[in-house]
Amino acid sequence: MKKVLSLFILAIVGLGCSSNDNEEVNNTPSFDRSAILVNWADNIIIPSYENYTAKVTTLSEKAATFTQTPDETGLAELRTAWFDAYVAYQYVALYDFGKASLLYLKLSANTYPTDVAGIEANIASGSYNLGTQIQFSRQGFPAIDYLIYGTGTDSEIIASYSNQATADYLNAIVNQLKTIAEQVTNDWNGTYRDTYVNNNSTSVSSSINITTNNFIKNFEKDVRSGKVGIPAGIFSNGVTYADKVEAYYKNDVSKTLLAAGIKAQQDFFNGKAFNGTTTGASLKSALNVVGAVRNGENLSAIINNQFGTINTAVSELNESFSDQITQDNNKMLTAYDAMQQNVVYLKLDMMQALNITIDYVDGDGD
Repeated sequence: MKKVLSLFILAIVGLGCSSNDNEEVNNTPSFDRSAILVNWADNIIIPSYENYTAKVTTLSEKAATFTQTPDETGLAELRTAWFDAYVAYQYVALYDFGKASLLYLKLSANTYPTDVAGIEANIASGSYNLGTQIQFSRQGFPAIDYLIYGTGTDSEIIASYSNQATADYLNAIVNQLKTIAEQVTNDWNGTYRDTYVNNNSTSVSSSINITTNNFIKNFEKDVRSGKVGIPAGIFSNGVTYADKVEAYYKNDVSKTLLAAGIKAQQDFFNGKAFNGTTTGASLKSALNVVGAVRNGENLSAIINNQFGTINTAVSELNESFSDQITQDNNKMLTAYDAMQQNVVYLKLDMMQALNITIDYVDGDGD
């Protein structure tokens, strides 16, 4: 009887120890959130915004010069500055939080297709508030695209700026880009940088969670869907929209803008410095720390390999997405499918591995 009682007591003690161990011991490796945030802020996000602000400042200067004395040289320089700033924008579109979200940087900079009738109405009336929602599709890079490429031949475009209202409108929408860019960049270089880095918890409102969600949302909604899926007819039962491509009026840089957007995504994933070749703490390194795998292969390698597949598919596209859609839309669909696969890897596999919650709703039905 004593022997049975002793065994019973040992069993109870053993069960108690096992329960406590399960509750208190967590063998899952944790990644260094602070190191990632410092790398993101100092080496990627702030330099990207500084570059963008410099480019839109140049754009503002070229617009002012051209509208004062419209000629072929001024138009050529204005167009170059527009394109350079548009490429720079692709590298800040990922960070739609903080001051950028409050000032609607993305919506005011790159809502397309642009509202031509609305632009002409604004010019005719001379009265408009660019801070209102209805005006988002009447400003930004797509509206500038229309005003410097879409109103006729080069001679006709130059002549149109003899109308002071047209000149004033171009300067107004360019300066809107510049003003917003300056405010966001100044905020990052002020107190927001430290606020961002110090918000290193695991909560849904932490900087890691907010930034990662914006990274994936930009890739899914703006790069995959906006640049490719919507014009290629993915969400309209195969009905294509060659007029809904990015930079429709210039018409031969949509591929370049897409490639820049994808590069910005992959560089961010790998923690690559904006102004250099070095890499730091990142989503890639976090996945490696936690040992994330899919079918026996490192998840970070799978994601980077898929970026390679995406780049190959994009390289097959025409410089003009309007022409590509009209001539062989299957190549657009192939590029979309390649991007969609990485949406799965990033949005499902990566987020689960890093224990980060998706904070936005996908309305595309995919």
